[in-house]
Amino acid sequence: MVSVVSTGHHMTDRYAVIGNPIAQSKSPLLHAAFARQFGHDLRYDAILAAPDAFRETVLDFIAAGGRGMNVTAPFKLEAAGLADTLTERARAAGAVNTLKFGPEGILGDNTDGVGLVGDIQDRLGVSLAGRRVLVIGAGGAARGILLPLLRARPADVLVVNRTAGRARDLAGAMALWGRIQGGPLSAAGGREFDVVVHATSAGLNAGEAPAVDYRVADGGLAYDLAYGGDTPFMRQARDRGAGLVVDGLGMLVGQAAESYRVWRGVLPDVRPVLEQLRLA
Repeated sequence: MVSVVSTGHHMTDRYAVIGNPIAQSKSPLLHAAFARQFGHDLRYDAILAAPDAFRETVLDFIAAGGRGMNVTAPFKLEAAGLADTLTERARAAGAVNTLKFGPEGILGDNTDGVGLVGDIQDRLGVSLAGRRVLVIGAGGAARGILLPLLRARPADVLVVNRTAGRARDLAGAMALWGRIQGGPLSAAGGREFDVVVHATSAGLNAGEAPAVDYRVADGGLAYDLAYGGDTPFMRQARDRGAGLVVDGLGMLVGQAAESYRVWRGVLPDVRPVLEQLRLA
């Protein structure tokens, strides 16, 4: 262990987000706003890592005094491999979006699901307990949210995916934590759900809503993990009866706030920061 001798001058704590691409990241803005809430002196940078240089980039950052990092695409799986210790939610997700560096090594965590569940229950005021939940998509985004979702005690969760096997495998891996099933897109066929979560990458770029035949219970919630405007899924969900339709900006701010708590031990207030983002 390295002993730090105080020489009387103050060191600014360093954090960063690492990804490729990274210019679009809102994380520096979010964490600067959180630091202002608490009067913390910290610096938060965006670091572009070459696809094959994730590990060395992280180790260089630690050597330069870095305290923690957020990890975005395409490095979340690699980050899980780099960590010395994984939290239960990171293990369940098989992916890491938050690294904390300390004397006990590198801790890997995943705050995405907590960000989502907090946004749904605390900010939007929708209780997940006893609800019928549909998750569309079985990739990394879906993996990241399922454990915290199941912890909120829904009646049942159905995961549907274009490749049915992926949805079944994912449901099987999560069955320990609650009632969950997986299947093809057609498994949702005509069924009614209280909460529908869209977790495929299609919403961002394809310009078409998922080919899933679901109904939303009267006044139910539809949540798109993508953010930045009205997505095809959001429009589809309104047509299917959803009373509350939201994008993933609240989850984005929520997962960042939870990362801040992992690093600093205090949980920022997401509301003013979310309002600031919406206005921007």
